[in-house]
Amino acid sequence: MYLNEEQQAILNGSQGETMAKIMKTMVMFGDAFGAEKMVPVTSKHNHLVTSFGLKVMAPVYDLMQQLLDAGMKSSQTFSVDPRPVDKNVPANFLQNLVFNKLMYTKQNFYEEQLHKLGLMSDDAFTCACYLDQVGNVPKKGDVLSWAESSAVVYANSVLGARCNRNSGIMDIMGSIVGYVPYFGLLTDEGRRATWIIKIETTKKPEAQLLGSAIGMKVMEDVPYVIGLDKWIGSELDDSACTYLKDFGAATASNGAVGLYHIDNLTPEAKEQGKSLIAEGAKEYVITDAELERVKANYPVVWKNPDAKPKLCFMGCPHMSLQQLKDWTDKVEAGLKAAGNKTVLIPTVFTAAPKVLEEFNKTEYAARLKATGVITSYICPLMYMNNPLCKKMPVITSSNKLRTYTTARYYTDDEILAAITKGGK
Repeated sequence: MYLNEEQQAILNGSQGETMAKIMKTMVMFGDAFGAEKMVPVTSKHNHLVTSFGLKVMAPVYDLMQQLLDAGMKSSQTFSVDPRPVDKNVPANFLQNLVFNKLMYTKQNFYEEQLHKLGLMSDDAFTCACYLDQVGNVPKKGDVLSWAESSAVVYANSVLGARCNRNSGIMDIMGSIVGYVPYFGLLTDEGRRATWIIKIETTKKPEAQLLGSAIGMKVMEDVPYVIGLDKWIGSELDDSACTYLKDFGAATASNGAVGLYHIDNLTPEAKEQGKSLIAEGAKEYVITDAELERVKANYPVVWKNPDAKPKLCFMGCPHMSLQQLKDWTDKVEAGLKAAGNKTVLIPTVFTAAPKVLEEFNKTEYAARLKATGVITSYICPLMYMNNPLCKKMPVITSSNKLRTYTTARYYTDDEILAAITKGGK
């Protein structure tokens, strides 16, 4: 790998032994992927994926402390993934005992480390850091050092920033030293599509289901999606961005997609069109029947497949402000039609603290609370990691949560029916 004079000097110890080790780590990371050089991180803020204070993650805390003891600090302030625990989310005595005494015992200690390293604010905990209310929105062309898969795919695809699917800890390393290796999705060639996805459905495809189908088919490759603009438009308005947020998260978790292009919609597709498609690209046609096939093949891992759901999670990744408003209307209408006052299954809508702050300023907040729905900043995945929680029959419309936990997937319409009418 070529290093310029400044980078080589850092590697040689010009900024101290610890910074030299960080640079060496990034160089070794780049060498593993055939990177030809290092490039500067140019975004205003970073985002870290590791947000939870699990007791077993002692090596992470030791590493962070070594960085702090050496006077290291992120060159950018950063947001971080959601907190793992919220007392407002339903949990019984034993579940809370596991959360607080066995699992997330280092949460406060770790958050103190994050503040010292450069955390944006005490409420900068969300997987959807790119939402306007959070304030971590990269510009087109910005080079990032992120690791959270759903944030990486959104930043690359919807915002036109450039970031590889890094692992946890590599994100803070790149931010501290200010450089990341140049390979993969940072390069023009790496951003070309090797799959053509043709949408031939008779109705708007469910975002999470469509993303799942594409992710499982293309895995880590870059898809170019044709025909989706018919259903979500050709402008990146709130509605389209919300759709792509959930769609992208499913492609990234059910597969390993770090970038997708939507014909006539996403920035690079609008600028370059089908010239983004590489020669010899494979083709995948998605019909109503194909989406039904994908959904029907999801495994049901509940001990009793016919169990009555005990909890519903919405918001993985975190919900947008518009989603919270839209779902308030949906839940109210569903309850009214069913002749019920409040939801029949304990239901949690999760969103970024800053989004919830804005939501609570609107008249929708009191209306949603009246339906019995709980709002929280929690990470549903971290909640489900509790061995006592994973035994519960939990439902969700998040394909990410379905993939990583025992939660069972249902479409948005099926979820609405379940929580307002009692069906599933």
